[in-house]
Amino acid sequence: MIKVGIVGATGYAGGELARLLLQREDIEIRWFGSKSYVDQAYTSLYQNMYQMVDAVCKSDDMEQIAEEVDVIFTATPQGLCASLLDEEILSKVKVIDLSADFRIKDVAVYEEWYKLRHGAPQFIKEAVYGLPEINREKIREARLIANPGCYPTCSFLTVYPLVKEGLIDPSTLIIDAKSGTSGAGRGAKVANLYCEVNESIKAYGVAGHRHTPEIEEQLSLAAGEPVTISFTPHLVPMDRGILITAYASLAKAVSYEEVKAVYDRYYEKERFVRVLQKDVCPETRWVKGSNFVDVNVKLDPRTGRIIMMGAMDNMVKGAAGQAIQNMNLLFGLPEDKGLKLVPMFP
Repeated sequence: MIKVGIVGATGYAGGELARLLLQREDIEIRWFGSKSYVDQAYTSLYQNMYQMVDAVCKSDDMEQIAEEVDVIFTATPQGLCASLLDEEILSKVKVIDLSADFRIKDVAVYEEWYKLRHGAPQFIKEAVYGLPEINREKIREARLIANPGCYPTCSFLTVYPLVKEGLIDPSTLIIDAKSGTSGAGRGAKVANLYCEVNESIKAYGVAGHRHTPEIEEQLSLAAGEPVTISFTPHLVPMDRGILITAYASLAKAVSYEEVKAVYDRYYEKERFVRVLQKDVCPETRWVKGSNFVDVNVKLDPRTGRIIMMGAMDNMVKGAAGQAIQNMNLLFGLPEDKGLKLVPMFP
């Protein structure tokens, strides 16, 4: 039995973690942590778990949680995990952080983009970027996992094979991203009210979204050289889901079959990346509620460019599902344990 603590259990990602973990007989959630709802019944906030959880929300006291559990998930705002973490905690438990605190290896870049002073820079080098498709073996041995962001996960997996193989010119890479409103979190914000988002779509964080350096850093590691991208996210009026459409100039002439063979080679053994058939475009409705990322490409001979497309559920593979994938690796379990989720439709 793996004992689990969730800090930030009342946010969307924390609630999704609870929902997925409650289905497992090898998991005991010992701590539902929350800064705002201490001593309040957890199911008063998530009625969907009524009669499945009888716990009340507790504090975010990481030191106390570390005495009671084997792994802590921190589904918290940026800066909180770093401010709470210390060597004593890491000596006792594994920590999987769903915030951005340990994703970016350059502390100056983190502080510039997130406008925060980093609370625990001594752990940045040690933290493993928790994308199993590229860091599986490192994850198995880690104490601290930096769970990737939702946009970076979908963006990276969509374009990674072509960047790694040098088939595109990465300096021409443009990533157009669209997300459902759950990606903005559960906190009350005027910009996310129903009347503000319904029947509308908008770009935000234009030329400055804070997931940009995370995507650039991971693509730079794949390319073996610095990569600078144009990244523009959009908010669409749906609950969950991310759609990526990326554009880049080809480095050489290739056929669709050659490109498809590259994707198949990279992802044929990956349980959660599905390379679609020719001319089938990824759609968020076909991955909703699952840990899958659907990807495909389309060549544009007229412009000499390639269009790379990806779709995933931002709450599962983009947050809670990927965190559980990482937990499974940490504890030597099958990577897909508890994640054999058939996408919901309709």
